[in-house]
Amino acid sequence: MIDAASDSDFIVTPAAAVEVLALRSTERNSASLALWIEVSGTSGDAYTYDIYFRAAVDAHVEDWQDEQEGLPVVIPSASVDRLRGAVLDLDGEGTQSGMVIRNPNQPPSSPAVGTRDLPPVDLSGDVAQRVIQALEQRVNPAIAAHGGRADLVAVEGSTAYLRLAGGCAGCGMASVTLSQGIEVTLRELVPEITSVVDVTDHAAGTNPYYQPAKK
Repeated sequence: MIDAASDSDFIVTPAAAVEVLALRSTERNSASLALWIEVSGTSGDAYTYDIYFRAAVDAHVEDWQDEQEGLPVVIPSASVDRLRGAVLDLDGEGTQSGMVIRNPNQPPSSPAVGTRDLPPVDLSGDVAQRVIQALEQRVNPAIAAHGGRADLVAVEGSTAYLRLAGGCAGCGMASVTLSQGIEVTLRELVPEITSVVDVTDHAAGTNPYYQPAKK
């Protein structure tokens, strides 16, 4: 365990702590849960994150742990340096508010995934049209509650390329939404699709939202 965080480690603002604690209170055995934050990957020149509730006792000795504003926080050891100096804050007001991580660190430079990397766009085929229908009828109504939207950019073989917008752009939970929500739905409704690739520039997100726990 890394003792007592300094201002150069990871900070949870009071506003964010209030919001997270309210969300935690809806979870089973809430008093035993910590907020876990880890780097899940990269998008463009920014990191993406996995944010979830998990028992504090599951933390390893090398993980970063602290309690801020009454909220236990755990950062797995592999993400500590990547999140050093970052701040979890509440962005926006009222129903338009959401969690945002302001991180001074950037991943090593690498070619960003962009439109130029995508296969030629042709959305007129049967599979593409059924994907669009699934997005409009099942996926987007579900994520609209968080101000989010998913649009089909291209289909190549069994892979659908999606761009997330609104609340989903820049969201720390976007990877979970994609893998556990959108991809599952598309594979169910369009069996020809076996994988989904997110080509969103999450660094450009302006209103990310937060979802409770990864179980």
